[in-house]
Amino acid sequence: MVSGETYNERSKGKDVRTSNIVAAKALANAVRTSLGPRGMDKLMQLEDGSVLISNDGATILSKMNVLHPAAKMLVELSQAQDVQAGDGTTTVVVLAGALLDSASILLRKGLHPSAVAQYFLQAAETACDSLKQVARPVVADNREQLLHAVETCLSSKVVSQNTDLLAPIAVDSVLALLSSNKSNRTIDLRDIRLVEQVGGTVDDTELIHGLVLTKGSAKSGGPKSMKQAKIALLQYCLSAPKTDMDNQVVVSDYAAMDRILREERKYLLEQCKRIKKTGCNVLLIQKSILRDAYNELSLHFLAKMGILVVTDIERSDVDFICRTLNCQPIAHPDQLDASKLGHAELVEDVYMEGGNNTVVQFTGISNAGSTVTVLLRGSNELVLAEASRSLHDAQCVVRCLVQEPALMAGGGAAESRAAMALRQHARTRSGQDAYCWTAFADALEVIPYTLAENAGQNAIETVTELRAQQAKGVVGAGIHVKTAQVEDMFAQNVVQPLMVTTSAIRLATETVAMILKIDDLIVVR
Repeated sequence: MVSGETYNERSKGKDVRTSNIVAAKALANAVRTSLGPRGMDKLMQLEDGSVLISNDGATILSKMNVLHPAAKMLVELSQAQDVQAGDGTTTVVVLAGALLDSASILLRKGLHPSAVAQYFLQAAETACDSLKQVARPVVADNREQLLHAVETCLSSKVVSQNTDLLAPIAVDSVLALLSSNKSNRTIDLRDIRLVEQVGGTVDDTELIHGLVLTKGSAKSGGPKSMKQAKIALLQYCLSAPKTDMDNQVVVSDYAAMDRILREERKYLLEQCKRIKKTGCNVLLIQKSILRDAYNELSLHFLAKMGILVVTDIERSDVDFICRTLNCQPIAHPDQLDASKLGHAELVEDVYMEGGNNTVVQFTGISNAGSTVTVLLRGSNELVLAEASRSLHDAQCVVRCLVQEPALMAGGGAAESRAAMALRQHARTRSGQDAYCWTAFADALEVIPYTLAENAGQNAIETVTELRAQQAKGVVGAGIHVKTAQVEDMFAQNVVQPLMVTTSAIRLATETVAMILKIDDLIVVR
């Protein structure tokens, strides 16, 4: 009886583990064809009927309606890689699928799941250490080396034809943050504001050392351009005051109505005069929920005083605007003071050709904070969204090189090198760990295999040639998909940050080890 119960328990654990592996591998195979410069794009129809085109692994998986718990772990895996390195989101999922495939073969040979997970984690650390030994150091301020890494990242994107424009913008935007804060090498990409405007083409995208607000100035007859601007950011309302509770005012005669309008006019005029007294000539008004942030009368008074007004500033943008303009938000009329104003050489409305709308552009900001703005243009929302994601990934690549200044050859060279190192280590071992290390090395080679496959090459011949080149000591040997040859990727300037590869290997291995240790699935209602 006891042996029968034990057998049933083992059988259940095996079935659950097999189900998890099959589900995770199916998800990995779904994005595998998107890997590399010759990878295919995915067309997704979202719940609201809108369409999304992308080949970014994290974006594709985040939009998929995944039900299986183990498959959801791969979705979270791609998001973790996106946070950690910003690039390699497809690679990490494909690698996890290959590791699960290798693990299933080992499990069928009778190896214990815990032992396989343990040896895989050891192999991952050895693989990362072997890559660190052959990685080439890079100077974080070397713009040319950074450009090569960013160009490699953008080569697999939908907007790859615009690499010559987007790569310098990505590098210069991050270096601008680095130059303004040399003591701290930490880069916060939230200091780079991406402003998307439909109209024109991606070639019209530009980097602006200043600020761009998506809504044009108020159409109240006021100025559309202001030189030597003194900028105030209001967080209180320029409209008639209201009580805190709901109320209803009953007016019985015209005299009372005239008195109400006269008092409102007097109140708003006094508020506008106090703003003008500080020397302010550009006014930003935060959007309000409780009551109107402004009304037509207050905009009329401000226009008569020659003040350029920008309305409906989002609460989430206030912090970025204040850091950029070096100003302080004003929450009450009593806090109005000239010391809280920001200063800029020019504030003007800029017409977006092809989009039939205007934006407000601030340039020549005095004592500007360590922020920059990228004005992204595109012919439609689909192109704009993909350009924004691609530019963010490119900026993440530069951030990786600032945090860990080391470069590896692309084109599957890093994975092939790590696989060769693991096989050499496996020969010095005996028993189960030798099998596991060899299986891990085989799984790593799925990356160059997939690159060759997606490029329409004979994958087996290409990977065999790649192994031979690596064995000869050509550290940068990788698959150049444009020439369909195995070449030295360092010589071709096809490089990627070491942190992207090591992060992908570690995260994928940790996820696979977690999946292998699951022996039961419990549904909690």
